This record gives sequence, structure tokens and C-alpha cells, in this order.
Amino acid sequence: MKTTSSFLTSTVQVMPPSGIRQFFNAAEADDEVISLGVGEPDFVTPQCAIDACKRALEHGRTMYTPNEGLMELREGIADYLHAGFQLQYEPSREVLVTVGGSEAIDLALRALISPGDEIIIPVPGYVAYAPLVQLNGGTVVELELSAEHGFKLTADALQQAITPRTKAIVVNFPSNPTGAVMTHEDWLPIARLAVAHNLVVISDEMYAELTYNGRHTSVASLPGMRERTVIIGGFSKAFAMTGWRVGYLCGDAGLVSAMVKIHQYTALCAPIMGQIAAIECLRNGLGDRDVMRQAYDERRQMFVQGLSDIGLSCRDSQGAFYAFPSITGTGLDSQQFAERLLREAKVAVVPGHVFGAGGEGFIRCSYAASSARLSEALERMERWLQTHVRAEGLHALQNS
Repeated sequence: MKTTSSFLTSTVQVMPPSGIRQFFNAAEADDEVISLGVGEPDFVTPQCAIDACKRALEHGRTMYTPNEGLMELREGIADYLHAGFQLQYEPSREVLVTVGGSEAIDLALRALISPGDEIIIPVPGYVAYAPLVQLNGGTVVELELSAEHGFKLTADALQQAITPRTKAIVVNFPSNPTGAVMTHEDWLPIARLAVAHNLVVISDEMYAELTYNGRHTSVASLPGMRERTVIIGGFSKAFAMTGWRVGYLCGDAGLVSAMVKIHQYTALCAPIMGQIAAIECLRNGLGDRDVMRQAYDERRQMFVQGLSDIGLSCRDSQGAFYAFPSITGTGLDSQQFAERLLREAKVAVVPGHVFGAGGEGFIRCSYAASSARLSEALERMERWLQTHVRAEGLHALQNS
């Protein structure tokens, strides 16, 4: 008799588990560990949203919503994007509420990929993009971003990755894991290439609100890009709503209508309780959002400087809530560094290699933890570096 694994597709059988979750699970199992591994805000969802959800539940609002999401929420999202990012979408035809941003990314790829299509993924990048492309029958083309260019996407690099089979590019700025951002000037040559080669851009802008120097620029706002861009957004990061599972996608009506068809058969609708909470966040939670953003900014400055002070060179994080320091001077690769740091110093980070080419030699640290926890993590890391890594390096040098 064949084993049950023989029933599985070859794609699933060879797909590795998330490198992020490996360290998250290990940290969860040990109360002494300070976890800087998962992008999880340490804030609670704004109280106004929690109260709105309670009231809705008490009044029996526990039913399905339209596939596209509550119209009130879609209108709120459209107004929010227009006011904050100069983007204009028709709520009834160009906005779809999804089960988190993850479903939105999957829907976009499902609707776009045909067998043989190549999808360009800049890396280091979020770990879900490549597996989702593969699950939908596409071919992943990794485009390595360089630390020399601040992990930004450049037109020269993109041009070299484009072939006649290229269908789309998945971009994520502010970036998880590097914290890089793209300005209007950075996007201009990218937009020209997308138009010239008739590419679709799937733009994951989950961290748009967490841009620390200036305002976030969406690639969809550039000339010729609105009709070929699918924007992915959500409430998880900026409004501390990770567990509510409310995301959205926006784009040209012709693209969005196809994604609605897939959504209605696979997820049907996002949870009504989360949608109600999201509506309240857009109405009365913007002040809470801004307080959280200010806290992340303060932690960013403290933590990035702290990493440099203990000897881990780190470029300034311009967005999201991640630092991406280099660990090349330690003599360890990123997996070794992360495993030993967790075991010996009780600090959980994510090895850079799990984010794709260009990630080796770095680790991702989330500064969405409290300032006290970040300070303690830095102290533990410094002691560990001095006691274990540098002492071992000196011993090896003396015996060579």
C-alpha cells in the first residue's frame, strides 16, 4: 500500500515550511525567550473597534456578508486610500475585502497565472510569495536586491529579469524583511518598464502607514500604472488587527471581478466581526494608529542604533517594523546565528536566507516589541556576541 504522502502533489511535497514560523514556534515554547521573529504588533486592537464588535455581536450580527465585503467597509477603504495615498477606486467594483492580506495575494496570483508564466519576485522578500506562485502553477524568477542600493528595486535589475514569458512582478514596499522604501522618483523607471513590457504589478502595501520619512508612495499612483496594478492592503499591522483577518485588494474592475469569482468559491467572505471592527478603525481609530506608528518610529531609532553599537552593522530601516542587520563579521551563517542566539541567549530572530537570495549574511529582527524588551534583547545579544562568538573567533585565530 502506498503511503499517504504519495497522494500529495510534488509541489507540496518539496515545499519547505515557513522559516519564520520555525523560530516563532520555538519562542512560544519557552517563556524566557524574547521573540523578535514574527511581525506581530505588541499593541492591542483600538478599543473603539473592540467595542464596536461587541455591540454588533450583541445585536446578532454573525452572518455572511456580500462576497466583496460590507459596502460600508469598501467605501471606507476607498476614502482612506484617497485621503492618505492619492489613490481612487470605485467601492462597488474595484475594492474586495479579503481574509487578511495573504488571501488577497493568493487571489491575485490565481487570477493572473497561466501555465508557463514567469512571476518576478524581488528578494530578500516575504516568504509567502514564491510558494504561492508555485502553488498556482507559475515559475518564480528571483530578482536579487542589493544592500549597496539599500535593497531598493532598480530598473537595471528589473530589465535583466524580464523575459517574453514574464506576466507580473510582486513588490513589497515598505519591505518585509529589509525596511526599505521606494520614493516617487524610485518608482518612475520601474513604472516605465512595466508599461513597456505590459506587466501587471502586485503591490503588497501592508506596511504603507509605517513609513517614517515622508509619505508612502504607491506604484499605482504613477502614470499608466493604475490599470495594471493590484494593491494589497489590510488592517493587521497599522491597526494591530493580525488575528481579525481583514485585508483588501484594489485594482481595475476587470481584474478585481475575476478575483471576486475565486474568492466566492474559496473563502466566500471575510469574517463579519472583523469587517465591523475595521469600519470602526477607519472612523475613529486613526488616532490610535498614529500613536502606534510614533512608538514604532521611536523603537526603530533606538534599536537600529543599538544593533550598530553592539557591532552588527545595520542600515536605517525606513519603513515597516523590521531591522535587517548584517552578521557577516561573526563567522556564522544566518541559520547558525539564529539557532545559537535562540539556544544560548534566548532571543529569537529570523535567519536572512529564508527570505531568498541576498538574505544570507543578515537576520531579520522585529522591533514591534516593547522598548523594554528590545533593550533587554540588545543586552542579551551583546553578552552573547562577546562571550560566545567573538571569544570563539579569537581562540580560533590564536590556534591557527
